[in-house]
Amino acid sequence: MQKSSAIEIRVLQRSDIAAALQLKELARWNQTEQDWERLLHLEPVGCFCATINGQVVGTSTTTRYGRELAWIGMVLVHPEYRRQGIGRRLMQTAVDYLREREVTTIKLDATQEGRPVYDGMGFNVESRVERWQGSARVAGKSNCTLFSRSVLEGVLALDRDAFPADRSKLIEMLIADACVNPIVSAAGDSGLNGYALARRGSNATYIGPLIAKQQQYAEQLLDGLLEQLTGQEVYVDVNAEFENGTEVLSKRGFVKQRDLDRMY
Repeated sequence: MQKSSAIEIRVLQRSDIAAALQLKELARWNQTEQDWERLLHLEPVGCFCATINGQVVGTSTTTRYGRELAWIGMVLVHPEYRRQGIGRRLMQTAVDYLREREVTTIKLDATQEGRPVYDGMGFNVESRVERWQGSARVAGKSNCTLFSRSVLEGVLALDRDAFPADRSKLIEMLIADACVNPIVSAAGDSGLNGYALARRGSNATYIGPLIAKQQQYAEQLLDGLLEQLTGQEVYVDVNAEFENGTEVLSKRGFVKQRDLDRMY
């Protein structure tokens, strides 16, 4: 472990993305350069890095959904510089940034390695998120249709009902960045039963968000994306409170990779 007192915390710049990607690779996470670009676009002065002698050794990001909710993510520290308080300083910088903007609730998804830092800062566990991995294969007929701009308002309204804040800007960016056709489950004149997106990752394609009113629509949407991704490695994150999640994913050959703690 290398030690240095010359740690600077500053705003993350686009020119820092290459260094941030190296930190992500060391952590074996799944994000891509496009994911970092999206985070900087959404919060250009709310993403941060720690540097020592000009070298980026840590990162943290924020994403705001109005004043109702914000998310902290990409809390990474180079293995050689851990246990020096860098992660906590990056977290505190992110929290202070959000408090200055009067955000009422802050959330994050914690790995087991990061959990002690968040516990010490007053974050509490809300639920558990399970990451499942598998080679894409379908288990049923999807009965879904391809997304078109004509249903965008319905998609955003459905997402707003399911998610505790307005994330329409993010959803529109994810639709534009999707690696296969986004799909919807139509409900006739009454709107939509669900929608689903997928985006490319460095290790596996990531399915999500997937929002559905009932389990049957969730399964159809999942199969609709898996059909487009047949044979590819896929990650799916599912809230453990979805009581049939294990059955739905196991039936399609997925195995649980790890747990994350959703904290607030």
